[in-house]
Amino acid sequence: MAKNTAYRVHVEDVEQSVVDNVNIEDGAMLRTDEYLYMGHNNQNVIVYPQTGGLNLGWARYNDTFYVGSDDTTKLLLADGVEVTLPNNAGTVTRSHPSLNFYDVANQKFVGLNENDVYAVTVVFKKSAANANQTHLDFKLTGADDYDRINMALGFYKGNDETQNQHIMLQYYLDANALANGLTPKVTADGGTAKIWDIIFFIQRTQNAG
Repeated sequence: MAKNTAYRVHVEDVEQSVVDNVNIEDGAMLRTDEYLYMGHNNQNVIVYPQTGGLNLGWARYNDTFYVGSDDTTKLLLADGVEVTLPNNAGTVTRSHPSLNFYDVANQKFVGLNENDVYAVTVVFKKSAANANQTHLDFKLTGADDYDRINMALGFYKGNDETQNQHIMLQYYLDANALANGLTPKVTADGGTAKIWDIIFFIQRTQNAG
């Protein structure tokens, strides 16, 4: 049987604004004046020219709902109640417009390929009335084994004084995590607490595709 030596692929020419507002079907391609995009795992991926070497890069997502201007704009954590750490991505900054590593609708960290490696920084402000008794439990959920990415976060100031929290995570995506995403969860333990001014900074450090 003769072996194909060439394939014809239809590429549609569009404006950048079209790409920014659609999810390209897996394997389909759209071309703007500057880039060639392909749909892959529900992401619009630039296949030419390469962005920063093999589509590596970063994105920063700032929550603009829990801004902390007063107690009504802080996330109140009840003692012992686990909640998703929210981020409405009201302000987004990216190293390249094609990169997206956070599903705001479902509040999940997402990726492009199985075995990709990601470095995630989570920062927020927090306070608790009783620093001696209260702490926060932080973890990722959504896929087996990722529950090991967890930590206890102490309070060093009481009386509802503001503290800055900085969390750094690094992980690879297995097939389950790629399919389901990873959700950041937080629980107050030993008392109530407040969180606001939430930022996610997500960097794709290895492309396994």
